[in-house]
Amino acid sequence: MHHLNWIALSIGGFLFFIGLEYLVSRRTGKNYFQFAESIANLNIGIAERLLDIFVTGLFYFFFDYIYRHFAIWDIRPNWATWFLLFLATDLVWYWYHRLAHEVNVLWAAHVVHHQSEDFNYTVSARITVFQAAARCLFWSVLPLIGFPPAMITALLLVHGLYPFFIHTQTIGRLGILEYFMVTPSHHRVHHSSNEKYLDKNYGDVLIIWDKMFGTFVREDEKEPCVYGLTTPLKSHSFLWQQFHFMLELGTAFRRATSWKQRWNVIFGKPDDIDPAIRGQLEDIWLRKTESRKQTKGQRIYIIIQTVISISLLFVVSLLEAYIPAGLAVFIVLFILISLVNTGAILEQKKWFFYLEYARMLLLAVTCMLYFQHLYVFVSVLIFVGLLTFYFSKIEESFKRWLFQRIH
Repeated sequence: MHHLNWIALSIGGFLFFIGLEYLVSRRTGKNYFQFAESIANLNIGIAERLLDIFVTGLFYFFFDYIYRHFAIWDIRPNWATWFLLFLATDLVWYWYHRLAHEVNVLWAAHVVHHQSEDFNYTVSARITVFQAAARCLFWSVLPLIGFPPAMITALLLVHGLYPFFIHTQTIGRLGILEYFMVTPSHHRVHHSSNEKYLDKNYGDVLIIWDKMFGTFVREDEKEPCVYGLTTPLKSHSFLWQQFHFMLELGTAFRRATSWKQRWNVIFGKPDDIDPAIRGQLEDIWLRKTESRKQTKGQRIYIIIQTVISISLLFVVSLLEAYIPAGLAVFIVLFILISLVNTGAILEQKKWFFYLEYARMLLLAVTCMLYFQHLYVFVSVLIFVGLLTFYFSKIEESFKRWLFQRIH
């Protein structure tokens, strides 16, 4: 039992507060949740948490290597150094966050967090493993100063919880806390695409850095926040949300005619990238068709898929020390395919059934490898054979059920 990863319980805590926020918004007659937006937000969070299982340890060893070989001072934990570490962590976050909005290569990792046109607790899940890696590089200054990796890791766990609670519209102004803490009101401004709110309120826990460096703006009740990107993404494709800006940068880099232009593509500002590129890439990669209202069948199936993905994530997180590496890989692949599949269904892409087929094959291979019995082997072969032989008929029936309205 002592090898269980109890941090996995935080998944249940987050879901509880998301459910509570949803109930509060419904009771007050507010529509803070759109189905497709919420599912897309959760999908991105599932992927980040899933991949973090494999990379978080690398971040610790990275901090440890810097501390053992390059630390300037040897800082010991006490109440004063814990407080200094908190201030340093929050200050580094401010500058990482600010530069993530001002430098294209960092914005490519951070843009996913700002794509949602909703603003609720599910938006806090919109973090990618690329963003986690970028933050790790910035925080590497902490072990360089001399803070022990154990201190840094412990503080980051606590520091990382607070931002979840500021992604909400159900909490108004918080009185005296508004002067020195980042509050939901401050963070609503940060997520807004209104011109007067753009690139403001970068703080994570403390708002004092924004006030010191001139990036603070108070929420104006006369100008309601409009959430999302200045040019809305208008896509719930899991892969497109993750990689669209990287593709835009790649296209701009390829079209650049000088090394100065290429440098500006990578390290310049997002506003400098030709906005027409996204539309051109959408024509190639998304091939958007006429959108139709989601059916009851789609919603039911998507909810089931999401529940299964979250449940598997919880199990893998909690039991990561006990699950064989090979089985963990199969589970990760199954979840990732499910996330792409959910995005395809939200976009009403007919090719989603090929992902269903891939998931079934993955399950079949897993059963044959981990349940080595003749009956299992024969049953799996019969199942795969029937699924392959009747592929077209099953696909047609499934699409008819999924994309037609069910009353």
